[in-house]
Amino acid sequence: MAPAGQSISVKPRVISSLRWWIASVLFASTVINYIDRQTLSVLAPYLKLEHHWTNSDYANIVIAFRVAYSVGMALCGRLVDRVGTRRGLTLTVAWYSVVSILTSLATGFRSFAGFRFLLGAGESANWPAATKAVSEWFPRRERGLATAFFDSGSSVGGAIAPFIVLWIYFRWGWRPAFMIPGVLGFIWLMVWRWLYYPPETHPHIGEAELAMIMTDRESDSPLGDRKRPRWADLLRLPQTWGTIIARTFTDPVWFFVTDWFPIYLVAKGIELRSGLIAVWVPFIAADLGNFFGGGISGYLIRRGWSLGAARKALVIFGGIGVTLLIPTIFTTNLYLLSLLFGLATFAYAAFSTMANVLPSDLYHSDSVASVSGMGGAGAGIGTIVAFKLIGYFSDARQAATTHSFDPIVIAAGLVPFVGMILVLLLVRNTKATDAGLVRRI
Repeated sequence: MAPAGQSISVKPRVISSLRWWIASVLFASTVINYIDRQTLSVLAPYLKLEHHWTNSDYANIVIAFRVAYSVGMALCGRLVDRVGTRRGLTLTVAWYSVVSILTSLATGFRSFAGFRFLLGAGESANWPAATKAVSEWFPRRERGLATAFFDSGSSVGGAIAPFIVLWIYFRWGWRPAFMIPGVLGFIWLMVWRWLYYPPETHPHIGEAELAMIMTDRESDSPLGDRKRPRWADLLRLPQTWGTIIARTFTDPVWFFVTDWFPIYLVAKGIELRSGLIAVWVPFIAADLGNFFGGGISGYLIRRGWSLGAARKALVIFGGIGVTLLIPTIFTTNLYLLSLLFGLATFAYAAFSTMANVLPSDLYHSDSVASVSGMGGAGAGIGTIVAFKLIGYFSDARQAATTHSFDPIVIAAGLVPFVGMILVLLLVRNTKATDAGLVRRI
């Protein structure tokens, strides 16, 4: 027994494989993020009728989200590098959860657009912060799988959102359908604030796990007294443009699925209630594609492939696979549409996982979130342009009935293929690699 008046020091309990618990929390954040943002797209066919919106009106509401999201990705990426992962993700989840709840107060086009703008600003830090967390907690050989894990939350969130949102909508209306999912973020925040700290200061990390992380991080640390690179410094590097293009040429395709798919199905003559399988399948396929991309790239590295070769193999697989969207123009069969979209989103997700992990592969820890944010900003700009075109062409081609989306789907199948070629050309070892500005792959 300790002498009278002397307190007993209790050592905090070690959590085994703590890094994967943290990855699980990042996954949950992404699930909640996507449920909140998917609420509008799931309800779009009904809100369009209630508020008399055209497809162009709906496109402009979604674009309001994308404008804020694009700018926010770049700014919040830089902010997260400055304030740290724990504080940065706390702020973003609190923000978008409040906005999701307040969207229930919307009364028409302008208020919906305003709330979506605020939601985009809040949600923009999720991917830069999660990518930075992976770079802080995972060795290079595990980063592909860890990135796939948290990124798969977008697929899971998108897959379950229709069931949650439509169940609420058909019982209580659209306002509670926005409000109830917003509450989930506050529950998540309690877990995040308790669990997440940097590895070197975490009270529940084991010595072996800390040693593994810190040993691997030695190669990630800035060299000497090197200053934090400015945006201009990063944009001079071809590798930076490769990471930006990887997102810019793939994310718009994914956001077409997430934000327009219910409207697309209605245009194909499929009633939404009976077509839930078609809404569900692409998201689950993308979830599997995330893990396929992360797992296979890690397997190839263990087999002796270079980091760059392992990542690029999945980029090629994804760029070719997304072209399976093109044959959908020839059918209105629900099950064939589901299959083709499922295969295409599986391939997309493998490509996307590589796009998300590239910043942590290529850059030192003080630049990871900044470069990830640049990629997100590029993806946002590409999505804004795509959505304006989708709104215009789908309205202009309404007389084509089930073929009104054909040019859009063809473009969606070809753009990632072009992105694949550009990534292969730009992401390589250069003089900047030899100078230590980016890491060798």
